[in-house]
Amino acid sequence: MRQSLNIGFDAKRAFLNSTGLGSYSRNTIRSLAKYYPGNGYFLFTPERNEQLFSPPSNAALIVPESVWWSRVRPLWRRYKVTELAQKSGLDIFHGLSHELPFGIEKTGIKTVVTMHDLIFLRFPNQFRAIDRAIYFRKCKHASHIADRIIAISQQTKQDLIHYFKVPETKIDVVYQSVNPIFFQKSTPEELDQTRNRYHLPDRFLLAPGTIEARKNLGCTLRALDQGDIPVSLVVAGKPTRYMKSLRPLIRKLGNRVIFLHNLTDAELSHLYQLAEATVYPSFFEGFGLPVAEAQACGCPVITSNISSLPEVGGEAALYINPAYPEEIAAAIRRILEDPSSKNEMKEKGRQNAERFQAKTYAQTLLNIYQNVHHA
Repeated sequence: MRQSLNIGFDAKRAFLNSTGLGSYSRNTIRSLAKYYPGNGYFLFTPERNEQLFSPPSNAALIVPESVWWSRVRPLWRRYKVTELAQKSGLDIFHGLSHELPFGIEKTGIKTVVTMHDLIFLRFPNQFRAIDRAIYFRKCKHASHIADRIIAISQQTKQDLIHYFKVPETKIDVVYQSVNPIFFQKSTPEELDQTRNRYHLPDRFLLAPGTIEARKNLGCTLRALDQGDIPVSLVVAGKPTRYMKSLRPLIRKLGNRVIFLHNLTDAELSHLYQLAEATVYPSFFEGFGLPVAEAQACGCPVITSNISSLPEVGGEAALYINPAYPEEIAAAIRRILEDPSSKNEMKEKGRQNAERFQAKTYAQTLLNIYQNVHHA
């Protein structure tokens, strides 16, 4: 019989990030609280947004209590959480996004930290110097003091070994889970409602994820322009400064490109189910959650043949060199013109996505916590 544990989480991202690290944090907390309700769960966050994340009923929320700490939230998260973790009687503290609070290694509380990627070291030109310095210090500190490190892919594990000289034996590779909503088949009425709300065409491709240089939307747009692709592209993601460089191409394509932002997970799952294919030619990912989400929804995936993306897509995706729009265009045409190939990808994708079910993920995490606790 398992021993119940008091487990604390750095839950800032769960409440404040709508995608990426936020999705990982929310899925982690929900999965554990659902499948292992006998543990104590403590969510430490400098502020909350319960419109984005409503915490499980069996989790305690811990936020700054005084006006002073509320005004210096980054310091609260970095320094005050250690004291609060001790008062909460934690057995385990899990830093869900690259960092751990200062001094927690001296408290007797066992620590786990999730490392998603070291993109700031691989693509330094995409980050301000001050941000790179902060990320480096936080990641290195957490890697050094943590009892166990969770890497979300083999790619991230190898980067931790390469850049921070972390011993391989200290790292567990645990693929992140997919929100269960993406495994649920929506009704035709639900799909039509989303299609009508956003005035979507009958046939379209989907490009999910933040619109930044690394995600490589520009190459998808060039594929659409140069490859004689007869369907529209729906871009579902938060824009960044990178959008400016794409404006001439966007103007050229006109109404063939549709931009959506601030979608709910339910709406995003509808887009995956409606789309002809998901196109995700990223140059680098720590994991690549949209690939797994799309496959869970039964949407064929075209993605890059580099970084962690083949780990996620398995044998169920079409892989391309993300630097070549002609390869993206050829993959799109294959899906549009070959219904049998498209249907095979849908079925294989659903099977592959089973690896990322929340229950399996929660069980793996709890095994790690138990091993750390008894070490």
